[in-house]
Amino acid sequence: MRPELSQAIGLLRGDSPQDIEKAIGLLQNTVYSFSMKVCGHREDAEDTMQEVLYRSLEHLLRIEDPSALAVWLYTVTRNRCWRMRGKSATASRHVSLDELMPDDAELGRLLADSRPGPEKRAISAQEQRLIEQAVLRLPPQLRMVLVLHDMEELDTEEVAQILSLKSGTVRVRLHRARLLLRKEYGSLTAAVKKKRAVTRKPARNTHSTSARRPMGCRDLFGNLSEYLDGRIETLKCEQMDAHIEACPACVAFIQDLRAAIDRCRSLEVPCSAATTRRLRTLLTREYLRLLKSEHAKNI
Repeated sequence: MRPELSQAIGLLRGDSPQDIEKAIGLLQNTVYSFSMKVCGHREDAEDTMQEVLYRSLEHLLRIEDPSALAVWLYTVTRNRCWRMRGKSATASRHVSLDELMPDDAELGRLLADSRPGPEKRAISAQEQRLIEQAVLRLPPQLRMVLVLHDMEELDTEEVAQILSLKSGTVRVRLHRARLLLRKEYGSLTAAVKKKRAVTRKPARNTHSTSARRPMGCRDLFGNLSEYLDGRIETLKCEQMDAHIEACPACVAFIQDLRAAIDRCRSLEVPCSAATTRRLRTLLTREYLRLLKSEHAKNI
């Protein structure tokens, strides 16, 4: 869970107008950023932020558990976003693992491009734009799971509660979403490189040959999210470790997938101060009025 939500809960417990305004600001950024990642439309995200936070004020008086706040806030925001986008928001398509597994040509490119470097670094402005586009290319059902889990930092059970899914279904969708994100980001990056290139060698045949990958590779790709998140049982994990140590192509693929997930987790879409300032003032004033009324009832 994002630390901003825990911080907001703490600030709301006091009576200081300054603390409450700061808490409202944290919630504004959370709702707006989430809405942008899901729908990609600024006007819709601004409208969603305004409506959701107005509806949240009475609940904020009573919610003391950050996890409960996260589940309620994201559920309301998600429903509002879906309603704004209509059928396009809920329409989805099946994405099989075979579609997402790299072929031999791609693995060869990953091996050629893999080189040691720092595991963590700030993403560039261009990388941020490309990763934002890649996220919006995902089918809505996969995108929602990816945004909630990897970008909003909710755990599997919280995501399942928000989306009314089983935890196992969340894990399956998360894995497909991560693999598809890596693929979409790679396609966007390749298009940028191609546009920049002055000369280009004839394209190699890249028709999928993933069916000819060794079974150990296919098994690894199918369980990779569980492996990366430390959710594989010990014996299975040891078997996967042994395969990875002996397979440079799988090492290169894992590095590429990790990089895509890290870029995804680094993506922030903050709302401009000019857009939120007036709304924040109004929300703070209304929250203080409700708080005063609540105190009067308890006297």
